[in-house]
Amino acid sequence: MKVTSIKTHKITGSDRDILAVLDKYLPDIKEGSIIAVTSKIVALCEGRVLPVEGTDKDKLIQEEADLYMPRQENAYNFFMTITRGMLAPSAGIDESNVKDVYVLWPKNAMDSASRIREHLGKTRSLRHLGVVITDSVSRPLRWGVTGVGLAHSGFLALNDYRGTEDLFGRKLRVSQASVIDGISAAAVLAMGEGSEQTPIAVLEDIPFVQFQDRNPTQEEIEALRIDIEKDLYGSILKRAPWQEGGHGKKEI
Repeated sequence: MKVTSIKTHKITGSDRDILAVLDKYLPDIKEGSIIAVTSKIVALCEGRVLPVEGTDKDKLIQEEADLYMPRQENAYNFFMTITRGMLAPSAGIDESNVKDVYVLWPKNAMDSASRIREHLGKTRSLRHLGVVITDSVSRPLRWGVTGVGLAHSGFLALNDYRGTEDLFGRKLRVSQASVIDGISAAAVLAMGEGSEQTPIAVLEDIPFVQFQDRNPTQEEIEALRIDIEKDLYGSILKRAPWQEGGHGKKEI
């Protein structure tokens, strides 16, 4: 697999068209490539920002979250949340690499991924092209952030091994490989977390990816999420002192 990060100008709230940004900076794209785009620049182009001055960040996090735990529940004074079905500190709200604003997650990352794929497929005459919208998240019991996929289009997000056999003929019952998160982790590592100014990456030579010349179905999207009751870590998650959030219903 080859991952190439793409340098851009400093994307700010004055940039209003993510398609124009991609058209400006993306090189020639090969058939069978995946374009990774950070959620931050998608959100900036959507205007999903609020000024730091005059905004109550705690209240904003609570409004964006599905569930949240108060700051005092951890050693770092962070809100831990479940937002859009994912564990996410601060409901994904960020203020790094931007000036004087809070950046929220994109309003509908799946729609954005599909719109980007359709546009690039048409303008670049590509049939097998994937898009993934990425962010960085921390993981329990491990230092360091890693990339995760908020949304995808143009490829199967999971490679399902259930019902197949391992090297010794043992039937696999639960194994599914998260293609979306593996791709996102590689892309985010290449794009960086600091001042690299490379919020786009092109991934090539990825034989394990099953491309689709369409957007994901609702069934495929829902298959990425696990209900807490069925989650391997559900017994831990259910014991946490969650409070009900606003589920991102406020228009921003």
